[in-house]
Amino acid sequence: MDFKIKKATPEKIKTDALILPVFEGSTLGTSAAALSAATRKALEAALAQGDIKGKAGEVMVLSAVAESAAQRIVLMGLGKATEQKESGLRKSLAAAANAIKGTAAKDAVICMDDIQTGDRDLQWTARQVVEQFETATYTFNAFKSKDNHKLVSLKKLTLLTTNDQKSAERGVLEGKAIADGMNYARDLGNTPPNVCNPSYLAQEARKLSRGCKTLSTKILDEKQMAELGMHSLLSVGNGSETPSRLIIMEYKGGPKTQKPHVLVGKGITFDTGGISLKPAPDMDAMKWDMCGAASVFGTMRAIIDMQLPMNVVGVVAAAENMPSGKATRPGDIVTTMSGQTVEILNTDAEGRLVLCDALTYVERFKPASVVDIATLTGAIIVALGPFASGMMSNDEDVVENLQAAADYTQDKIWRLPLWDEYQALLDSPFADIGNIGNAGPKAGSITAACFLSRFTKAYPWAHLDVAGSAFNGGANKGATGRPVPLLTEYLLRRANS
Repeated sequence: MDFKIKKATPEKIKTDALILPVFEGSTLGTSAAALSAATRKALEAALAQGDIKGKAGEVMVLSAVAESAAQRIVLMGLGKATEQKESGLRKSLAAAANAIKGTAAKDAVICMDDIQTGDRDLQWTARQVVEQFETATYTFNAFKSKDNHKLVSLKKLTLLTTNDQKSAERGVLEGKAIADGMNYARDLGNTPPNVCNPSYLAQEARKLSRGCKTLSTKILDEKQMAELGMHSLLSVGNGSETPSRLIIMEYKGGPKTQKPHVLVGKGITFDTGGISLKPAPDMDAMKWDMCGAASVFGTMRAIIDMQLPMNVVGVVAAAENMPSGKATRPGDIVTTMSGQTVEILNTDAEGRLVLCDALTYVERFKPASVVDIATLTGAIIVALGPFASGMMSNDEDVVENLQAAADYTQDKIWRLPLWDEYQALLDSPFADIGNIGNAGPKAGSITAACFLSRFTKAYPWAHLDVAGSAFNGGANKGATGRPVPLLTEYLLRRANS
């Protein structure tokens, strides 16, 4: 979608859809004051019917309003005028976008001056507008027949404001880069596993670096990984006909001497559970077990588009977890790149097995920080549902920056502990460490992070468990593009610090 900023009031704006804020009590915002008396009277009459009361998320579409230059006027509820909330605004923007998406409107205009969310500035608000409209109008048609394509007419949105143009422009620039990164991550996640395998992800990394002077890509094959001692990562793909890959993308936008910030993504392109086979219902959702990797791709695209003046390394540990005569068995012991040995008690706890070798590999970059992103445990869904990603870390500065980024973007996280008591649950009588906790399902997300922490002692590190936030199941199933907003904002803050 194309986004523009225009310094004007709405009375003479010709558009297919004009979005006007409405507040609780069925009260029009100040933007409506510029409209003609006949238009205002028609809007007030519509509000008097009581179909929209101004609550956040309520929307009403009116066609052919008297003396209006707009073909449609979309009344968008924002809640109480003096208590506009971030979550309410996001809900309202999504509702307005979805309402317009259901019409034939090709362009829309949104009046920004009445949107005053706490202490958030116009840059933040413009960014939210862009992200929510891009998210709402996203479609994935790549594998549908031409006759079954879902098409969205809306192609252009103009942000109308009489305030700071530069702030709005910066918000649109950042929002567009982040939204495009989210949609790229969603495309990768939604691509079926018979197409999106480790080799496909490697090809995508090469495409991303093609023609980009600041990004270089390196792909390690199974032989190269074996030479490095990555037997834990390799064990996960033993049962698959598709070879595993370690994908390294180096973005060099800062000085050569600047330490990079590193993102490490779990890229299990399909997870059957291996010998510890998953139950059949909903197993199709396991194509999204590479959404951590997808978020790394999406974030790398966003920082390329924004030309961030910093160094970033994106690493993806890509494998397919399949059962076969060659597959790793429960009870097998493997040696990691770090030299630590792992007793594999459950082959469905495979994400930590690929990540641990990737986390050891990135030591060579002497990173300023490392954040790994993984759809790691079902336990995090039980704990947090779809609303927040779980976070665990060994460094308070990383935590503070991630939390600040989460608060700003509303791509929410919640911190869980990494106490020594949990570490003891990973003890194994036969190897240095077991790949699951020995207390059954208790604290499953924490013991998974404790496992990873054994491989991150050389640098500041945080782990994001996005199993609940990176994709939706059910009738509205699909990848969400999270946590691309969180990661991009984290890097923006690091670049500016």
